[in-house]
Amino acid sequence: MATLYGFMAIGLWGTLALLGTITANIPAFQLLSLCFSISAVIIVIKRIAIKKPIFTKPSLTLTQWLLGIIGLFGFHFCYFMALKFAPVIEVSLIVYLWPLLLATLVANKQSRFRALIGGSLGFIGIAFIIVGNGDLTLNSEYRIGYLLAAICAIIWGCYSWFLSTSDNEVEDIAWLSAAVALLALSAHWQFETSHWNFSLSEWGGILLLGLGPVGGAFYLWDVALKKGNQQLLASLSFSTPLISSIILAIAGFNAWSVNIVIALALILIGALIANMKDKPATIKV
Repeated sequence: MATLYGFMAIGLWGTLALLGTITANIPAFQLLSLCFSISAVIIVIKRIAIKKPIFTKPSLTLTQWLLGIIGLFGFHFCYFMALKFAPVIEVSLIVYLWPLLLATLVANKQSRFRALIGGSLGFIGIAFIIVGNGDLTLNSEYRIGYLLAAICAIIWGCYSWFLSTSDNEVEDIAWLSAAVALLALSAHWQFETSHWNFSLSEWGGILLLGLGPVGGAFYLWDVALKKGNQQLLASLSFSTPLISSIILAIAGFNAWSVNIVIALALILIGALIANMKDKPATIKV
């Protein structure tokens, strides 16, 4: 069941691109602050529904606080900053090195090589989606953006691995979400111009983002990495941009392409390789 929660989180992250088209005119950090505020409120609503005290003391240690905030806020901060210094295609491709990093971190010594091979195939698969028929040109003038994108990949890969080893309560994500919302609001005041005259569809997009890919998905991911099949989840994380492309194509925002089929095949083959079971050793008598 926990692995299924991980699949659900990946599926929700796949809706990010579509919902992003609805909220494209909202400043990035302002949107992030609103979404993480909704993420924090999810647990409040849950506790009211089950008639438990609304606020309970978080079980997070100082290390869990720091790594949780770095994971959730640091990733998004570096991602938005990377987009200011480099084109979105290159940034997106570099950021999606994180499943490859996660696959190697959660693998044991015997399966690490297979994880690298499978993860590499998955990464090539998402390259077909992200780059598409466009040109990928790594330019030295964008090096700051590339570096920030690489930091994003390291942050999210390491944060996801940390979740698999951490003993925090899942509901503590609400406290981390509240902290991230405040930090995002501070970044918004520092880097952006506020506007609150949102349309009804934009408010709907904000709500769906907070309940889904930029909120609720983090609770599901926490449970999945603690109790689910971590190697399989790392492999299938490559499918996020594939899911995004399919959803955008269904919605009419993106054209269907043979690249989608190629990406799907490579991601599935990579997942099969990474998750092959070791043959049991034979005992000679």
